[in-house]
Amino acid sequence: MKFIVYDIEATCWEGRPPATVQETIEIGAYQVDAYGRVGPSFSRLIKPVLHPQLSHFCRRLTNIDQADINRAKDFPRVIRDFQQWIGVDRGEPYTLAAWGKFDEQQLRKDCALHRLDDYWLDHSINLKQQYRELRKLPKKRGLASAVRHEGFEWTGEQHRALDDAENTVKVFRKLLDVWRY
Repeated sequence: MKFIVYDIEATCWEGRPPATVQETIEIGAYQVDAYGRVGPSFSRLIKPVLHPQLSHFCRRLTNIDQADINRAKDFPRVIRDFQQWIGVDRGEPYTLAAWGKFDEQQLRKDCALHRLDDYWLDHSINLKQQYRELRKLPKKRGLASAVRHEGFEWTGEQHRALDDAENTVKVFRKLLDVWRY
């Protein structure tokens, strides 16, 4: 069994205009084995098709340059690469683990938008919800807060997919034996 601890960033706007469809613009992930050993990483930008021009708010929040997005590959190609990196078609057992439900839901929406099958997302766990239950917290805790409360320092930039995934791995590894999957 391997775990794919991942994070995505998506198009965003200040105040979230009504009827605006978000699209994934970045995915970052690490492989973690059943013993907590961290393996290879995956990091790609994705060019959105509905709103290819990132909002000023989104560029400021994520620190992703428009020029880099313009050079990025589209969702179907990046997700195909991601699935190959995971080993989806090789039948290797894996569990996708993200901090919250947004990441899985957004990837499913992107798969629907691009008419791709989303079966590969069926083995997913919501670490944020489980963390709340495990630590008996009255409400869900954000990733940065969980990292601090578990005794770690944040590394990298917030709202960059690979950095967020790396920080999620810290909490994931500390509680490796108690996650439900």
